[in-house]
Amino acid sequence: MYIDTFSLQFWMAVGTAALCGAIVGFERQIHGKPAGIRTSILICLGTTVFIRLGALASLGGGDPARVLAQVVTGIGFIGAGVMLAREGLVRGVTSAAVIWMLAAIGCVVGLEQYIAAIVLALVTVGLLTGVAVLERVIRSLRGGDYGAGDRADER
Repeated sequence: MYIDTFSLQFWMAVGTAALCGAIVGFERQIHGKPAGIRTSILICLGTTVFIRLGALASLGGGDPARVLAQVVTGIGFIGAGVMLAREGLVRGVTSAAVIWMLAAIGCVVGLEQYIAAIVLALVTVGLLTGVAVLERVIRSLRGGDYGAGDRADER
């Protein structure tokens, strides 16, 4: 039981995890959000490694589903770290959800579903971008770009 760092399988997983993390992280970075490119890549890659280690442990009689369950639970602590409460408003919930999604993508990579992982990264960015555009349209319909309602939302 070992990890062959010279195998194509190893580098496919590393490359796909890094690519998926970079895709999502780039969107977060250009918008000045927490968990930019480096953090996103590391979350995807770290999750991939844990899932692959769980698969290796299963060869010795371990249960890989336990590793998956612990990843889902553990990533919540990182997500909670980016959320803040100020003046009665909670900020960073979307960033926490993105971290959760990055871990899910890392799990998909760890299960060697590379195309699905890339599609999920692209869908994640599409949703973040599309909903941001929709929010701007709704805000402009509510009272313009400089309406009183906008300033309250910006806190």
